[in-house]
Amino acid sequence: MVRMTTAELLAFMRGNKLAVQASVSTTNAAQAAVVGIAVTDALEVVFDTLDSTRKVANLRTNPQLAFVIGGPVPGDERTVQYEGVADEPTGPELERIRAAYFSAWPDGRSRANWPGLIYVRVRPTWIRYSDFNQHPPLVVEFDAGRLNVGASQAVR
Repeated sequence: MVRMTTAELLAFMRGNKLAVQASVSTTNAAQAAVVGIAVTDALEVVFDTLDSTRKVANLRTNPQLAFVIGGPVPGDERTVQYEGVADEPTGPELERIRAAYFSAWPDGRSRANWPGLIYVRVRPTWIRYSDFNQHPPLVVEFDAGRLNVGASQAVR
């Protein structure tokens, strides 16, 4: 039985600072963008963006989105497919996710006061980790139930 812990998943996700984010427009057109990400201990993905972007308009209408994380390094065929629901936290939650973002992107502090800059948090609903560097490939899915397990527990 192949096992992977959520801690191992978290380490892989944190090792990748860029992701392709996909959302659906108000006219049902697919749209994608590369974003700089941070990942919290709860596997939330956090990114900053301007509130005038297409992705923000999309997410305010339909908060469901997807990411592809990993894959840009030649010869490294590991990726995470991530689906989740986005929001724009305020108050203490905003401060918590900003701290996570600034930990991954220290230069983010220099953008923090840009007019229209917001922070988006995405909570996972489904994650698939794929490692095609090994034979046979390792493919592990984390569904809603498995995403609630502690970081030290293994999943199949």
